[in-house]
Amino acid sequence: MIKKKNLIGLEHIDAPEIELILDTAVAMKEIVFRPIRKVPTLRGRTITNLFYEPSTRTRTSFELAAKFLNADVINISSSASSVVKGESLKDTVRTLEAMGTDIVIIRHPMAGAANLLAGWIGATVINAGDGAHEHPTQGLLDMFTVREKKGALEGLKIVIIGDILHSRVARSDIWGFLKMGAKVSVCGPATMLPAGIERTGASVYCSIDEALKDADVIIMLRIQLERQKAGLFPSLREYARLFGLNRERLSLAKKDALVMHPGPMNRGIEISGEVADSLQSVINEQVTNGVAVRMAVLYLLIGGGDA
Repeated sequence: MIKKKNLIGLEHIDAPEIELILDTAVAMKEIVFRPIRKVPTLRGRTITNLFYEPSTRTRTSFELAAKFLNADVINISSSASSVVKGESLKDTVRTLEAMGTDIVIIRHPMAGAANLLAGWIGATVINAGDGAHEHPTQGLLDMFTVREKKGALEGLKIVIIGDILHSRVARSDIWGFLKMGAKVSVCGPATMLPAGIERTGASVYCSIDEALKDADVIIMLRIQLERQKAGLFPSLREYARLFGLNRERLSLAKKDALVMHPGPMNRGIEISGEVADSLQSVINEQVTNGVAVRMAVLYLLIGGGDA
C-alpha cells in the first residue's frame, strides 16, 4: 500500500512508492490482455470521473481501469453538470461524496484544484491533470513504458522537448524520472521554458540538436495552443522547423532511442508522421500501459484485495 490516500502529483511521492506502483502495474497489464478483463478487486466501490476539460485518453483509460477492477463508474463533465448553473467545485464534490463515491478523479484547468479538493472531502482524490501543474498518472505510465522497454530507469538520458511552460506532463515526468535515477533534459524555445526549471535537477537546452545527442528516450510534447498567449513563437511552421522531431533529428539520439508522446499529437508540427509511426515509437503502447498503471493506482489507493 502506498502511504498517501490521494495522488496529487509526483513531486511529493518517494521512489519506493513509485516503484510499487510500477511493479503492481505489471500484474495489472496481464489482466488487460486476458480474454475476459474482469477481476472482483473493487467490486462495490464507486469511482467518479470529474472532468472540467476535454479528454479522450485519460478519461477513457481511467474508466476502463475501474471497470476492469469491477468498480462502478460515473462520468461527469462540467458541461453536463450543475456547474453550468453556477455550482462551485466545492459543492459539486461534496455532493458526490454525500452520494457515496469512494474516489474522485479530477481534471481541472486550475493548477492546485486537486489539492484543494483533497482538503474538502474524505474520499480519495486522483489528479488527472490540473492546469500546468502535474499529471501524475501520465508520468507513471511513461516511466512504466520506459522500464518495460529498457529494463531499468537508472542512468537513462530522458529528453523532453516542446512546450515545457504549459505542460503538466513535463513536470510529472521530470519529478518521476529524476527520483528513479534517470537524467532528465528539457528543450524548447526560450519563451516556453519556465523560469527556474533547472532547480528541479533537469538540464536545460534551447537547441534540439544538442539535447538529442545520446538520448535514450525522447518525449515530445504538444503545442498547447489553448493555454498560450500569442507571441511565444513566430509561427507553427517556424516551430516545426526549429523544434520538430523528424527522421534526421532522430538519428542524433541513440539507435535504440524510444520516441514517446502523451497525445494528442499535432503531426507535422512537434513530430513528423514518419517518426510517430516508426518502430522506435511506443506511443500506442503508452496508451495500453496507461490502463494498467491506472488500475494499479486505483488498487493501491483504495486498498482492494488480491487481483
